[in-house]
Amino acid sequence: MLNTSNYAENNRVQLCGTVISEPEYSHEVYEESFYTFMLDTPRLSETSDKIKITVSEKFLAGGGFEVGDRVRIDGQFRSYNNFSNVGNRLILTVFVKSIDVIQDEEFEENINSIYLNGYICKQPVYRTTPFGREIADVLIAVNRSYNKSDYIPCIAWGRNAKFAESLKVGDNIIVRGRVQSREYQKKISEDEIETKTAYEVSVSRLEVAEKIFFEENIQHF
Repeated sequence: MLNTSNYAENNRVQLCGTVISEPEYSHEVYEESFYTFMLDTPRLSETSDKIKITVSEKFLAGGGFEVGDRVRIDGQFRSYNNFSNVGNRLILTVFVKSIDVIQDEEFEENINSIYLNGYICKQPVYRTTPFGREIADVLIAVNRSYNKSDYIPCIAWGRNAKFAESLKVGDNIIVRGRVQSREYQKKISEDEIETKTAYEVSVSRLEVAEKIFFEENIQHF
């Protein structure tokens, strides 16, 4: 079992995909600028996920990468509150630790994996679809340095969903899966419906790491 104080190991993402948008300025932290762009990552089903990526300016120096380039990314799935009042309340993005432009012969299809070690911070919601498929929504808090946490929504299916139904707030769990995007429609008014995009982890494996009390330093968003 990994020590959850080892923040670099608590949250690991690996992606291969195609850059589909120009980097746009996002914010600055300690005089370091960060940019966001969209990455298209293929699925086995011949569809793809469009994932928001956050990258430091240091990775853009010397030309960096261009729209259409295929890249391999190692990073973390992070969340932060959206204070603009536009779009989703919680913004989710893959934060780049390393990024490399790769040639076509090096491109590995369907490389999209995530490992999380965190804590249940909201009682999982279990339900079945009209077709009888089992689904559970699980929100976990993953510790980060400087007393911060990332709040990651996960969706489990089948046996994983049934197992998630038994979990309680404060349970320390390990999640393995993939980062995915999902479009949904939100009713704005009686006459207006807006199409929005949600980002989440599609769970392939779920297990309890350690049953402990929910840490006091994790604050609900």
